[in-house]
Amino acid sequence: MICGMVLDRLAARPVPRIERWGLQRLDTLARRLGKGAKLPAHLQTGLVGEREALFELRRLGYTVVARRWATAKVRGDVDLIGWKGDTLCFVEVKTRTARDAYAAEVAVDREKRVQLRKLARVYLKSFDEPGRGEMATRFDVLSVYLTASEPEFEVLENAFGWVEGRAEESGNRWRGFGV
Repeated sequence: MICGMVLDRLAARPVPRIERWGLQRLDTLARRLGKGAKLPAHLQTGLVGEREALFELRRLGYTVVARRWATAKVRGDVDLIGWKGDTLCFVEVKTRTARDAYAAEVAVDREKRVQLRKLARVYLKSFDEPGRGEMATRFDVLSVYLTASEPEFEVLENAFGWVEGRAEESGNRWRGFGV
């Protein structure tokens, strides 16, 4: 748990380009030496995309406060949680190795949106009651395309709201709906 808190603090500070380069080289070395976890290729791609997304969100001015946040109360995890100004953003990262006929964010289907809302409700309940109801929140989707040269990113801010099928404007307020 302490390690996770340290990583969260590290995630909230700006990362120099050299640190990013170093992390990428360590990942490559671990794969070559066979010391990393033996994950299927699509899961490895997802982890690389989440790491790249973290750096991109920081570059865009987000303050990331949690990575791969999970709880025992709801299955799954939230890829990244961060503040953009006064808005708390729950970010789902979708990674592709090529640009397909459809955008990566299309993979965030109804089931995934429901799951993310449940996780966000549990996360928000950790805040003190008085200010929680007035907290601006939103759900973003960050598409990462791992091309041959540099990763490409597309951020869809406020991709969906708290209620399915209803487009909501930015600045959504959490209403404390039940999990």
